[in-house]
Amino acid sequence: MILAEPLQIAIDELSKLPSIGRKTAQRLALHLLKSDPVEVENLANALLDLKRKIKICKRCFNIAVDEYCEICKSEKRDQKTICVVEEVSDIVAIEKTNEYNGLYHVLGGVLSPLAGTGAESLHIKELLTRIHEEGTTEVILALNPDTEGEATSLYLAKLIKPLGVKVTRIARGLPMGGDLEFADEATIGRAVLSRIKL
Repeated sequence: MILAEPLQIAIDELSKLPSIGRKTAQRLALHLLKSDPVEVENLANALLDLKRKIKICKRCFNIAVDEYCEICKSEKRDQKTICVVEEVSDIVAIEKTNEYNGLYHVLGGVLSPLAGTGAESLHIKELLTRIHEEGTTEVILALNPDTEGEATSLYLAKLIKPLGVKVTRIARGLPMGGDLEFADEATIGRAVLSRIKL
């Protein structure tokens, strides 16, 4: 079936988004085509504003609308603790818990020699500068528990420990409501090693 060129272009562009296949892109494009023009214009403006108005925080590399993000600007946050994450989406996940009140540092990825990502392409140098200049007392490593995340955590710990700063890692184990019988051995092993006293 030959589609009208504007519709085909919209489908092609939508299918470039993560987790959006051709069928979903087609449904979205057809939905937008049937939508009120004001709604479509609002969406287009929101997307343009996203690219025009969002900046990267000069301190932690989180998203911001000013020079610094809201977390870095907050005087209510613990200024001596830095939680190191891989991407901005990790900050969103941690903030939703309302359990952490310190600062963040976004690495912008993890060490991955096969993908060509070395230490120089991550925000490691900036992290070390922050730790030195800001009098940081604890660095929490909150990287994904995969091979690259583990390697990056070990690399960072090796760099940070000589600075006299406490280095911790978020606990890993079983999710709330999960069943032991369905968990893999590595997860169960981590849960046992990371056990807490009641």
